[in-house]
Amino acid sequence: MSYNFIKVSNEDGLISITLNSPPLNVLTIPMMEELADAFAWAKEQSGSLIVLGAEGKAFSAGVDVADHTPDKVSRMIEVFDSIFHNMYANDKPIVAAVNGAALGGGYELVLFCDMVVASEKAKFGQPEIAVGVFPPLASYMLPRLTSMPHAMELLLSGEVFNAAKADKLGLVNTVLPVDSFDEGVMQFLQRFMTMSPIVLAMTKKAIKAGLNKGFVDGLKAIDDIYLNELMPTADAVEGLKAFMEKRKPVWQGK
Repeated sequence: MSYNFIKVSNEDGLISITLNSPPLNVLTIPMMEELADAFAWAKEQSGSLIVLGAEGKAFSAGVDVADHTPDKVSRMIEVFDSIFHNMYANDKPIVAAVNGAALGGGYELVLFCDMVVASEKAKFGQPEIAVGVFPPLASYMLPRLTSMPHAMELLLSGEVFNAAKADKLGLVNTVLPVDSFDEGVMQFLQRFMTMSPIVLAMTKKAIKAGLNKGFVDGLKAIDDIYLNELMPTADAVEGLKAFMEKRKPVWQGK
């Protein structure tokens, strides 16, 4: 796949989508169209994980302010939302690797990932309130990822905060030193790359199925995936068999 504003690759089941419009990776409508397409492409790839990263000094400074004007805003929101619809449709776990500022729409991309690895120099924030608008995706996600009071404070103040505060609020999985960030990201990812790709995907699917449901309906949806989708797979049978035989499993990815 070849794009103008992003890069993609699939190396041994690790699928990378990289923002590549340095230094700030400002999200224009054409760049967001490419991102939406890349997540649709990633859904069809064989692999275990998707890692969303960036070239340049910033992860992303957000959506181009010029695309918020009345003549463009409807198209901008349509394209922006299509990224998240394609991310949501993807059962592969998505990990954000943030080694710089992720602001506005750039932070919304991070918020919608399943896990977040940040460097000590990473900064996050939704400063939209200062220019008279609010962030739709962050308004949905932040109350689900941290407490309501903290979500309110971050959205209503537009505060830009560092990785240490993000860690305290439970918004990142780990904070890594800047000088060993790439190596640290790979070490973080490696734990998941040793697992069965299909079981990773089924587990993420089960988590999504139970989310925002009551206990009875949520557990029923998860049990249905376990019994009717997971257990018929070769890897579920292999994992259980390998455990009983006291050996490492050999995953087939199916």
